[in-house]
Amino acid sequence: MAEASSDAARIAADARDRVRFEEDALALSDQVYNVARHLAGSREEAEDLVQETYARAFRSWRQFQAGTNLRAWLLRILTNLNIDRGRRQQRAPQMQALEANDYFLYDTLAQDGGGPTDEDKVVERLSQDDIVSALSAVPHDFRDVIVLVDIGDFSYQDAAQILDIPIGTVMSRLHRGRRVLKRELAESVAEDVT
Repeated sequence: MAEASSDAARIAADARDRVRFEEDALALSDQVYNVARHLAGSREEAEDLVQETYARAFRSWRQFQAGTNLRAWLLRILTNLNIDRGRRQQRAPQMQALEANDYFLYDTLAQDGGGPTDEDKVVERLSQDDIVSALSAVPHDFRDVIVLVDIGDFSYQDAAQILDIPIGTVMSRLHRGRRVLKRELAESVAEDVT
């Protein structure tokens, strides 16, 4: 009889822990979606990534160590799923020189006759779709770091932990990824100018 009551108490405690985990995880769903939206090329892909992330998280909720960073744990799952998705699509990174001039936007607009005299006009020309499109053109490994550090506001160390890479690699990928993103955005604006 005592054994049956201890089993019932253990099951009840386990159920409470699971409900608490699910509530805490779902409270972070907007943040997880925002990161997924920047990793994926479309809203539908982002929604699929978030759904897969939560399905995997709920299946393996016992692996989460209470007291640690749940947001980082969920984003680690999201990132791993995105990496798997990228491998399935077998997207090869674009083979472009990454050492372009830091003033690429200025140079491109100056060549077209219109210098960046009004920064607001450039920002207005960039729609949300242009930004998402430019971000999706960044090679997969670089984009993951940009999304975590620049959009997700993670520290280099947190991004390194989530991606399971050294901090130096995070900094290198971030630098190179920002250059590619800058070039893509400049090309988008230059196309709108012409």
